[in-house]
Amino acid sequence: MIENLKVIARADPIDKDIVASGLKLMERKVVVVGDGLNDVEALETADVSFAMGSGCSLAKQSANMVLIEDNFVSLAKSIMWGRNIYTNIKRFLQFQITCNLSCLIIVLIGYIYLFESPLNAIQLLWINMIMDTMAALALATTPPFTTIMKQGPTKRNTEVIGSVVWR
Repeated sequence: MIENLKVIARADPIDKDIVASGLKLMERKVVVVGDGLNDVEALETADVSFAMGSGCSLAKQSANMVLIEDNFVSLAKSIMWGRNIYTNIKRFLQFQITCNLSCLIIVLIGYIYLFESPLNAIQLLWINMIMDTMAALALATTPPFTTIMKQGPTKRNTEVIGSVVWR
């Protein structure tokens, strides 16, 4: 599914913690799934940690997310939806920058050539309200693509609004 993904299954809790700590030292993203009291240290070490719903309460408190169902399909779905939300936030910001900059350019050109804005305050408010609402609804209801899982995790220092968006 993902080329750089390494999976260690059925590991002892001590092994989970050692592997998670080693991967963190190598500056890799670490995801740990656990359910027992012995998994707490590994859950706290990981960048993202999941506890099984049937696990002990301390493991649930230490984890970032608790899976209600005890199957890994839920884990893959939660990662897929999280990546989808991140992608949609990036798309929404790109859309907003494009809309607001184009309105700003229209107003500035109007002031330069007409000595007044071609759009009054009410029109600008309506443009923003309609554009914000429709874009937010469109992106909020977009289901995740299955190819989103092939993208891999986002790097730590990745900018949400990159140079491509600004261009």
